[in-house]
Amino acid sequence: MGYADLLMLSFVSKNMKKLIKLTQKKRFETISSITYECNGRNLPKVQIANKHGWDIVLDMACHQNWSILMEITKLGKGRYNNFQLNVSGKILDVLIGNKGDHPTLCVLSRDKESVFESIHNYFLDFFGSSVQYYWSVDGYDIPNLQNVSFCIDLRLAWQFREMEKLETFFSSSPVFKWVGLEAFGSSQPFNPESKFYQAESIRIIQLFHTFPAILRYFKGRQAILKCEEWQTSEGLVEFVKRWKSGEAFQKLEYLKFELLHGEVLEEEILDEIEAKYIDAKKQPPMHSLPKVYDWHHVPSNPNTDPIISHAYVVRQSDNRVASVLIQEKTISFGVWNRTEEEFLKLMD
Repeated sequence: MGYADLLMLSFVSKNMKKLIKLTQKKRFETISSITYECNGRNLPKVQIANKHGWDIVLDMACHQNWSILMEITKLGKGRYNNFQLNVSGKILDVLIGNKGDHPTLCVLSRDKESVFESIHNYFLDFFGSSVQYYWSVDGYDIPNLQNVSFCIDLRLAWQFREMEKLETFFSSSPVFKWVGLEAFGSSQPFNPESKFYQAESIRIIQLFHTFPAILRYFKGRQAILKCEEWQTSEGLVEFVKRWKSGEAFQKLEYLKFELLHGEVLEEEILDEIEAKYIDAKKQPPMHSLPKVYDWHHVPSNPNTDPIISHAYVVRQSDNRVASVLIQEKTISFGVWNRTEEEFLKLMD
């Protein structure tokens, strides 16, 4: 039985729910995440993902490592095919679609906040709190749910003029797990203390590297930046120097900076950051980490792009190493959880 079938069966009785949780315990441990997918939708489609794209009970490799668990839609006027269920104390209308592969919960717009809470509480009890729960949205509608990591993808128009509204949104929201942003200039910058810069992972497409000023204020773990142009590499050099001094970017694990138009002077940048080099005769190790979050849910690409480089820099405060790779218009920066001595031993 699929997860959607087990979920529907769990509503039969409390004893049935307990039986499913007991017999499917090992299977539920293979669930990597449950995502409330709201992109392009006012109400979420709920997706469930398995680790490694493999279902140990069905004993089969999945075409993709996720499947639809449930959909939530607006309650229409006709309720001919609907039936009702008690979900964490709230009575909800349920519709089984034509394919019958997953249920659809029908809700009134005014009730959606309480509906989300009821559904999420049911999932926490049924699948467990050790599962990673995500709320993925491309707008400003963020519910108040516990044990959920929020991910958002935004596009700011040319010369965006509502920064105060955007800053208020970030300040009133939890710190985001992942933020995607297309930014083509603004009448105002982000506040340096903005929660925007505190996101664990970001992917930014920007006109100039100064807005948003990721290379100066980012406090998270992973960042991918695509920049239309820059007048100088000074911002990137300053970023590396501040990391080396231990002044900033304490949590940073990975940064990739891609310049779409312009020139990246490899030797000049490596000289200015005072890069060190592994013996040219030795094969450098590969730096790659699990992505904090993958917006596109690509099971074949769960890790950051590999960095294999002879060049590296060392942080003064703890002697940690970061590999630096410059290829044409792309600059990659990967932090190792190793001291310089431990790092160099990897080549032995």
